[in-house]
Amino acid sequence: MKLFPGSHERNSNALRFLRYLGPGLLVTVGFIDPGNWASNIAAGSEYGYTLLWMVTLSTVMLILLQHNAAHLGIATGKCLSEAATEYMHPWIKNIVLISAVGAAISTALAEILGAAIALNMLFHLPLKLGSVLVLAVILLLQFTNSYKKIEKIIIGFVSLIGLSFLFEIAIVQNNWPAAAAGWVTPSFPAGSMPVIMSVLGAVVMPHNLFLHSEIIQSRQWNLENEQVIKQQLKFEFADTLFSMIIGWAINSAMILMAAATFFAHDTVVTDLSQAQSMLKPLLGDAAGVIFALALLLAGLSSSITAGMAGGSIFAGIFGEPYDIKDSHTKWGVLLTMLPATAIIFLISSPFDGLIYSQMLLSVQLPITIFTLIYLTSSRKVMGKYANTPLNKTVLLLVGAIVTGLNVALLASYF
Repeated sequence: MKLFPGSHERNSNALRFLRYLGPGLLVTVGFIDPGNWASNIAAGSEYGYTLLWMVTLSTVMLILLQHNAAHLGIATGKCLSEAATEYMHPWIKNIVLISAVGAAISTALAEILGAAIALNMLFHLPLKLGSVLVLAVILLLQFTNSYKKIEKIIIGFVSLIGLSFLFEIAIVQNNWPAAAAGWVTPSFPAGSMPVIMSVLGAVVMPHNLFLHSEIIQSRQWNLENEQVIKQQLKFEFADTLFSMIIGWAINSAMILMAAATFFAHDTVVTDLSQAQSMLKPLLGDAAGVIFALALLLAGLSSSITAGMAGGSIFAGIFGEPYDIKDSHTKWGVLLTMLPATAIIFLISSPFDGLIYSQMLLSVQLPITIFTLIYLTSSRKVMGKYANTPLNKTVLLLVGAIVTGLNVALLASYF
């Protein structure tokens, strides 16, 4: 006699979901890349716990858009780049995808630069030499490992980054009541708008929307079976939600650490190297080393996903899925990573490089967001899985907010 009918089925579903986890975590690394580090540490060091709410809001918007991108991949079996190629007018498609490749290059520039900054912190390597070493490691991983191996590497990196910040938080004294209020209470301290815009406006990245629609297909079994599709959509949302919450926790941890150390000592930090050097006298050498190692892992993992996104976008131009054994995917990876590294040799300062990369993302992001919403709202593309009027309205609102923040961020540079 069964004491708990259905328990075996629940356990079976739980195991299937655990095997399904992974695509969302690859997207999460774009949410904890070096650019986010700089913005979060600036927010915590200058405004303490009061801007934690922006991490909560940005995570909610990110969940909605990334879920929509994954929805496209599951329902159609095509990534965003392939769907744009098939269902959009050729000249419009070319604008969307060529600009998306440019955004992937811009993203890779910031990620490689962040990892190179970490190598400089740890080993005093010049940034240009560090960038070349990072490029070599990334290309080696992308061209010699299957997707499943890369997924495991990224999950390992994300886990280590999370553990690093748990260590950092454990050795500081946080004001938890103030943090709890900060997570849910919008606040606009004097002079804080540039920081708010930089975090909220840059949290949704074009390459991640392309990437999620591609890598989610690694979990598909049978698109002809409606029950399988429904289970895929259910598992995908849980994977996205779980992964984005991890991203929320790590981003929050950055602000908590900065608030408890720098803000508590009336020190405003605007540079990652400055943050690492100032942690040592405040928390000890171990804290500075852990900070640099976590930054290195964040830069490496986000560089890998930027290259994968570039490969997916370029292959999609030719109506093909991401396949690292295919020449179009290989060229897409190279066309993303090589120019990004070359640009680092041409810029006069790391700060300039990060600004230029964010400017390009600010220009391209609205194109990707509204292309995604157009495709996922089309019954010709999605069939009965197209966005409902309510879903479309919510997505358009999120898209308008993110776009507005990015336009404001772009305007602030001039």
